[in-house]
Amino acid sequence: MRIAVLVKQVPVLSKMEFDPASRRLRREGVPNEVSAFDVRALVKAVELSAEQGGEVVVFTMGPPQASEALLECLALGAHRAVHLCDPDFAGSDTLATARVLAAALRRESFDLVLCGKHSVDAETGQVGPEVAELLGLPFASGARRLEVDSGKIRVERETDSGTEVLEVDLPCVVSAGEDLAPERFSTRAEREAAKSKPIALVGRSDLGLAREDVGLPGSPTEVRDLETVVTERKLEMLEGPTVEAVVEKLVERLLAHGLFRGWSSLPEGPARPRATGAVERPGPKDIWVFAETENGSVRRVTFELLGKAREMADRLGSSVQAVLLGHGVRSRVEELAAAGADRVLLADDERLGWPSAETYAGVLAPALEKFRPGIVLFPSTTLGRDLAPRLAARFGLGLTGDCIDLDLDAEGRLVQYKPAFGGNVVAPILSRTIPEMATVRPGFLERPSPGERGTCESLPLDVPELAPAKVRLLERRREAEAATALDDAEVVVGVGKGIGEPAALSRIEPLCEVLGAALCTTRDVTDAGWLPRQYQVGLTGRAIAPKLYLAVAIRGAMEHMVGVRRARIVVGINKNPKAPLFKSVDYGIVADWAEAVPLLVEKLRAARASAR
Repeated sequence: MRIAVLVKQVPVLSKMEFDPASRRLRREGVPNEVSAFDVRALVKAVELSAEQGGEVVVFTMGPPQASEALLECLALGAHRAVHLCDPDFAGSDTLATARVLAAALRRESFDLVLCGKHSVDAETGQVGPEVAELLGLPFASGARRLEVDSGKIRVERETDSGTEVLEVDLPCVVSAGEDLAPERFSTRAEREAAKSKPIALVGRSDLGLAREDVGLPGSPTEVRDLETVVTERKLEMLEGPTVEAVVEKLVERLLAHGLFRGWSSLPEGPARPRATGAVERPGPKDIWVFAETENGSVRRVTFELLGKAREMADRLGSSVQAVLLGHGVRSRVEELAAAGADRVLLADDERLGWPSAETYAGVLAPALEKFRPGIVLFPSTTLGRDLAPRLAARFGLGLTGDCIDLDLDAEGRLVQYKPAFGGNVVAPILSRTIPEMATVRPGFLERPSPGERGTCESLPLDVPELAPAKVRLLERRREAEAATALDDAEVVVGVGKGIGEPAALSRIEPLCEVLGAALCTTRDVTDAGWLPRQYQVGLTGRAIAPKLYLAVAIRGAMEHMVGVRRARIVVGINKNPKAPLFKSVDYGIVADWAEAVPLLVEKLRAARASAR
């Protein structure tokens, strides 16, 4: 079995600094490493090679120093490496990068291509599905288990609310999730032995690519600038003669912010000046929103996107069109109209019952060619992150993934605000192609209040004759359905490994109940199997934006706290006064959670009863 692994060398995020004077990231002296998800992909590839026989070839695209990443991969067991290195590659966005990687992969024949779910610096998750689309291969994202079986593979993958088991035809492309394999580091002896393994240097001309296909000329997106993200916290440590007195102070602070009364007094989140008024835009102006459903209901992020689309369409003098695919979804048309859609493009067909990116792309592609919208927005969900890149690669379009905000510039172009490097900076990105495309993280845009918009036109979309699926659903488990509430929750309680044991999670439930809160956790907890991976918040998990985040027995490492950067109020409870958590809170309590939480529940119940 021949396996290709795509890896990226990234800077160590905790060492990165932003220079506000030059508006650039300081890279001097910052060590590099192979992106964590890519390491997992490589370790799994080596394991499969040992089981099946064959060869593991690792590919990276980057400057000369990226050879260090290849050496590490060879030390971890890859048989040989290909370094795609050419000055012409500089400045490549995800699509230009995918073109280079796809061209390199075409030079050989591989049964399986593995890559990380996303790189921990840019966090796009676009290169894998774009490579798959350019190669005409099936794709499965976020694999947590992978088995090879006579010309097919069985993939168990993470979704927003649980897991799916897929059967995928070989050859294919698969991205690695957190649990696919352990993150491993090479030994000195392994690195020495790796020096004898071959690394092939390949440039643009070797791949038969034109200059305009790669680098800045071949990139349909451009970064306009970098903005630092400054989140000011009060850093108030609450003190008192007893834990009960300190908890009483915390409840007073939260009530003053409007807890149980509608959040009337909240600190402002990170904001930027926003243009208003009508704006002219040449070319197509209509805005499409991909309306995602789950369990027959429209997901909240769809309404968030419709609200933003309505705001921009009113400035452009254009229409908002929701695109609704699925089976048994026709009843949701008026709901989308009330949220801001002028028209719903509808495909209600039993063949669309399982939301497969492969199948949905087959419906959306001809619709895009027929109607030619100006802007297309997708949610940054399991489906949206797979579907949007496939369409972008198919049509050569610019795509910005995981945006946290959108706006229009003076020329009517879509400004897509993308966080990077763990959310330490935000990059405003523009597209050079039409339609402009973006995926947007749930919870970062305001959900509009339902309105009366009159009659909404529903236009049927053709569902073409579909080729036999190369990715087939075998099983679906909604084992973490409650985790999807994190996208919508105004209050979130985070629990760390400091609670001591999984049985202690039941003692957190009353706190979630009295606050009406969703539950989240850290990587340590999910690694230990106390909660499913979907509950993980942080650098390798999800990002949330609640009005209140209450961290219980969480150490507060950077890798977790970047996931709650957009929370309006952060409260921390930890018995260690030196915990890093207290550098990132508005209100902190130094106390044993087992004593503080029951007292907090008692006082919150009383406060809630009084508010009623």
